[in-house]
Amino acid sequence: MGQGNQTTISEFILLGLSEEEELKPLLFWMFLSMYLVTFIGNLLIILVIITNSHLHMPMYFFLSNLSLADICFTSTTIPNMLVNIHKQSKVITYEGCLSQMYFFMLFGGLDNFLLTAMAYDRFVAICRPLHYTVIMNPIFCSVLILASWLLSVLDALLHGLMILRLSFCMELKIPHFFCELNQVVQLACSNTFLNNLLMYLASGLLGIIPLTGILFSYSKIVTSILRISSAGGRYKSFSTCGSHLSVVFLFYSTGLGVYLSSASSQNSRASAIASVMYTVVTPMLNPFIYSLRNKDIKQALVKLFR
Repeated sequence: MGQGNQTTISEFILLGLSEEEELKPLLFWMFLSMYLVTFIGNLLIILVIITNSHLHMPMYFFLSNLSLADICFTSTTIPNMLVNIHKQSKVITYEGCLSQMYFFMLFGGLDNFLLTAMAYDRFVAICRPLHYTVIMNPIFCSVLILASWLLSVLDALLHGLMILRLSFCMELKIPHFFCELNQVVQLACSNTFLNNLLMYLASGLLGIIPLTGILFSYSKIVTSILRISSAGGRYKSFSTCGSHLSVVFLFYSTGLGVYLSSASSQNSRASAIASVMYTVVTPMLNPFIYSLRNKDIKQALVKLFR
């Protein structure tokens, strides 16, 4: 079997979501619209939180960082996809593919850790309200953000270095609209056992463990909310937590589903379509979920436009 060293690889072929030419204009305008909504919506959230002093609280500090991560997360994949459709090109360079994978994993991991930090913030606010200002002080919140960045950078860097050790065959077609880690690993001619092992370990340690922490936090939160005597208090608490849980469900159910089922499923096209949910749809819905269900954000938006 012909085998080439990775230094001779110059480009990969991204097959996209569909190879039917008549669907490409529809895909172009659909993804362009979703990207603009994601970019503008999350940018508005950031501007509202920065300019409104009433929103200078830990919950909104984490939300502004999540919005920034979502903008960067979608910007690593969608613009390149739109350019390829417009130019009718499917080519991405080897260096471009590695860079895209690195930043995709970095900002995807950052989303993961920020959602966990937001769950902990809500846990302290509802279950330990008297100690909230002491526990969630500015220094501790900054440490959580810094730790999220460091863990995300290290995870992405480790996966990137593991990709560099692989050699690839001549068939370099990726049945996806961007360079996703598991799809690129499947193209390698060399032994990918360590890469697959790292992929599953990372999915477990950096995916399932934070998700378990989120679910544990919300189980305690629900228990505390049910103890609240007033119906208004229960509604306000459930409303705040419901928006966060909606985002968590969308992000983790599709993201972990794609990675954990990649080894058992041979349908790469279905995996690519499922990836759209956590790479495009979830970041697009975040501003709507948080603003429509949050009275403070809605009031701040009205004030900003005035």
